[in-house]
Amino acid sequence: MVELDQFKADLAATKQPLKEVGDSLDLNGKRNRIAELEKNMEEPGFWDDADRAAKIMQNLKGLKDTVEKVESLNTAYDDIEVLIDMAYEENDASLIPEIEEELTAYRDSLEELRITTLLSGPYDKANAILTLHAGAGGTESCDWAGMLYRMYLKWADKHHFTVETLDFLDGDEAGIKSVTIQVNGENAYGYLKSEHGVHRLVRISPFNAAGKRQTSFVSCDVMPEIEEDLDVEIKDDDIRIDTYRSSGAGGQHINKTSSAIRITHFPTGIVVQCQNERSQHQNKDKAMQMLKAKLFILKQEENAAKAQGIRGEQSEIGWGRQIRSYVLQPYTMVKDLRTDVETGNVNAVLDGNIDMFMNGYLKWLSLSADNK
Repeated sequence: MVELDQFKADLAATKQPLKEVGDSLDLNGKRNRIAELEKNMEEPGFWDDADRAAKIMQNLKGLKDTVEKVESLNTAYDDIEVLIDMAYEENDASLIPEIEEELTAYRDSLEELRITTLLSGPYDKANAILTLHAGAGGTESCDWAGMLYRMYLKWADKHHFTVETLDFLDGDEAGIKSVTIQVNGENAYGYLKSEHGVHRLVRISPFNAAGKRQTSFVSCDVMPEIEEDLDVEIKDDDIRIDTYRSSGAGGQHINKTSSAIRITHFPTGIVVQCQNERSQHQNKDKAMQMLKAKLFILKQEENAAKAQGIRGEQSEIGWGRQIRSYVLQPYTMVKDLRTDVETGNVNAVLDGNIDMFMNGYLKWLSLSADNK
């Protein structure tokens, strides 16, 4: 049967990519690391340091998930091969729909796993700190920031990542003026770095009495949580530290006293804020960690731009640029302006289904690197 010949050829074409994915993920190394971590868990006092134990458990889960994904793909390959051979031997055309369904699911899973091999940056595996700022436009922009905030929470939930709200400022009438969240999970930064830039919304605003179409902008800043002590010099004269009263939707762990911290770095104009921790001292430490990480990443990006002969103001350093448009009227479309990935299902995107844009960005980055 022609269909079976095609299925067999399509399946065979994935054999080498499947092997390459397994090799690039270093499965044997991951299995050894799993055994090592499980042995550590058996040691007395392992659970005494709850934060350390939680991080080890998170790391262990990520390793196990990766190994299981590759093993399940190998099993799926063998099962589909057997199914095709069975259909040949019995000349059974009724198996064709089942084979097609299994093959499609297998190839989608393989492509999804292959994307993770593109997460090779030095901090791609780290947690991500994401900040949204409403642009000019008053209530409409604040509402748009609130919509994006919900989108990222939905995305994080779909991927079983945990989210901490580090800073939150309500809009005057609706939505959010600014919010900073930390998304915890393996590869959180590797995926969310694709969201760094300006997001544009076009719709008929519910806050416009004339019912006119309106354009709003929200900037999204993303950086990795870098836990090691970075060699970044910050002079006392270069920063201003302000305290303010915590507010907003941070939940029960936000202290409603003047313990929130804002640090302004004069040479770069970078501002970081934290109100999530239980004390002013803890908020200051977290904010300083965030500032060091931002300065470190900024320096890396500047050095990379110089190496490529790109003038600073023309490079992709900085976040004041439009990366994606979300159009709700007069038609529906979300389009990434860097990769040309687009979809007409705006509601699905705003419900957190943004993997197509993240995967498209990672492929685009990989192709850009290959062409240099």
